[in-house]
Amino acid sequence: MKVVVSVGGSVLAPDLEPDRVAAYARAIETLQEAGHTVGVVVGGGPTAREYITTARDLGANEIELDQLGIAVTRLNSRLLIAALGDAAAPAPIESYDGGREAIKRGDVPVMGGTVAGQTTDAVSAALAEHVDADLLVYATSVPGVFSADPNEDDSAERYDEIAASGLVDLIADIEMDAGSNAPVDLLAAKIIERAGLRSIVLDGTDPAAVERAIRTGEHDGTDVVPNGVGAAPREWDQA
Repeated sequence: MKVVVSVGGSVLAPDLEPDRVAAYARAIETLQEAGHTVGVVVGGGPTAREYITTARDLGANEIELDQLGIAVTRLNSRLLIAALGDAAAPAPIESYDGGREAIKRGDVPVMGGTVAGQTTDAVSAALAEHVDADLLVYATSVPGVFSADPNEDDSAERYDEIAASGLVDLIADIEMDAGSNAPVDLLAAKIIERAGLRSIVLDGTDPAAVERAIRTGEHDGTDVVPNGVGAAPREWDQA
């Protein structure tokens, strides 16, 4: 199975301690040993937010802030590349074509951001579409997709499964409320819908749980199932 894993910066390296990064590298290597093809996109997390806050106070414009965030995602990517060693392409991949070429070589492409105005949520979905991935996994700081922002609404309920069109509608409503937290951004959800990408949104705190979700389809998050996506990966039936 070919899978793209989107790892939030706050999940991979919340405090720049090496253990979590090493655990993610082990999970990716285990998936490779089981015959899966893996691409990874890494977010910026709290480090990016700190840099962006300081740069904004210093007068940087929004494009400059985006570029700063991209730089941090690529620094985080280098941490994972270091942990993966020879299994990964030696530097952060900066284009979707580069990601596809790395996969053809048998390397794990590790990407951060690409262009201003686009989050790593969208980069992950676009990479998955470009390489014709069977599965897209968002390893986030939230345990799935909820009916409302769980940080603001105690009655919010987690979906076990949601259609991609439903995800688009839900996120569009959430993003109307400035400052609220959506599980992925709207552009990512729209790419998932148009590409028919089977996706999972789950708590990425435990890399072993992410690995298990990819190998078996078993997890405590939310399955995003686009219309016409077809049967679940056959590897899940064999797990």
